[in-house]
Amino acid sequence: MWWDDAAIYQVYLRSFQDSDGDGVGDLRGAIERLTYIAGLGVKAVWLSPVYPSPNADFGYDVTDFEAVDPKLGTLEDLDELIEKAHGLGLRVLLDFVPCHTSIEHPWFREHPEYYVWADSPPNNWRAAFGGASWGRDELTGRYFLHSFFPEQADLDWRNPEVRQRMGHALRFWVERGVDGFRLDALDRLLKDPELRDDPPAEQPPVLPADPKDAELDHVHSRNAPDVGLALEAIRAAAGSALLIGEVYLPTRDSRRYLDALDIVFSFEALFAAGDPAKLRTAIAAGLETGQQGWVLSNHDFSRLVSRAGADNARASALLLLSLPGPVFLLQGDELGYANAEVAGGAQDRSGRDPFRVPMRWDDSDNGGFTSGTPWLSATVGLAPSVQAQARDPGSFKSLVAAAIALRTELEGAPGEVLDSPAGTIVVRRDEHVVAVNLSDDDQPAPRAQALKLEARPGDGGDLSTIPAHGGWVATLRP
Repeated sequence: MWWDDAAIYQVYLRSFQDSDGDGVGDLRGAIERLTYIAGLGVKAVWLSPVYPSPNADFGYDVTDFEAVDPKLGTLEDLDELIEKAHGLGLRVLLDFVPCHTSIEHPWFREHPEYYVWADSPPNNWRAAFGGASWGRDELTGRYFLHSFFPEQADLDWRNPEVRQRMGHALRFWVERGVDGFRLDALDRLLKDPELRDDPPAEQPPVLPADPKDAELDHVHSRNAPDVGLALEAIRAAAGSALLIGEVYLPTRDSRRYLDALDIVFSFEALFAAGDPAKLRTAIAAGLETGQQGWVLSNHDFSRLVSRAGADNARASALLLLSLPGPVFLLQGDELGYANAEVAGGAQDRSGRDPFRVPMRWDDSDNGGFTSGTPWLSATVGLAPSVQAQARDPGSFKSLVAAAIALRTELEGAPGEVLDSPAGTIVVRRDEHVVAVNLSDDDQPAPRAQALKLEARPGDGGDLSTIPAHGGWVATLRP
């Protein structure tokens, strides 16, 4: 399939390009920059939520699944974006939010049966961002389930009308030319119908979690055994469109989601950046499971440069961009963005502003992002602008573009994690080998023959060695 070894570029619309001077990125701005995206060599663009929203969670609290937020543009703008992207050879993916709606969605009042209710908080379930996952509706006095913010009420996917309405929304977008969907928070789609307490956790969580949330073993509040009921409905509605699941579970627990989905994100690998032993294990587990999406960064989690460390950022990017399977970049990853310090008050109350600052296209005051005042301003932490890096053959952007181009040569080759010295990760892909060293000392390398790409200039000068904090891709010696 087209996505098997695709590089996919995430556009966080609010921070990509503002076309009208209001300080917020929009669809027309994204249209202006499609040529830039295509020039990176990626195969698809993934748009953050485009739907109308009161923005309690910046678009992930939806009030209409079949419309475009006027602050971002119009349906006609999105149609134009899809048409232009297709003309440039890019597929278009939408972020779809099946778990919940905004409490301002008309369904919340007109169809309360679409949601999960109780007369009083029935259990100890926790919301992902902290606090209990039951919110009191002031109008009725009853309590509704919210797995995330209190403004986001969970849908009841066991209700066939919910499956029908959400299926209609998916088909609406497919019929407009959308090529696939990133599906938000899929492990939260179905919960225990008896609403039983989660028992105390007996060991720390594999993936990071709110401290109070980590005290529980989430056997009832998420990842229900019959989640396939919802997943099969999503697949039936989406047809052959690409389905990417945000399944916030360890790799071993995400396998059954792949009966209906094409890809799940490898969160274990994402959070292992900077720890070579854990990263090697996570990559090996992902390659064994298959259908894993490797992630440099996304809008919810710390930037790769900050997770891996500045010394190891280039080697880590080269590694992830050279693995088999699709790989995902958040805008700015190609420039080497770290987490930014943000001026002014917080916009996102879950602390994710440092990952979401606007792009710097040039070296003007607002970086070419807007002619107005940016909705979010970075003070430090950004890499040189697109314009500056375009003039530098040794830039982070040049490395990323070269690594994406090399994926064409590696396409279809399986991956195997080889034994290698501590601090290193070596992956064989048929006649090629990817070797990176995240330690402080040079390490011996596998028997390589011809250099294909190096993380830093000079890293591949001696293919008998993997240099400290460096790496390369080369052909294997027969």
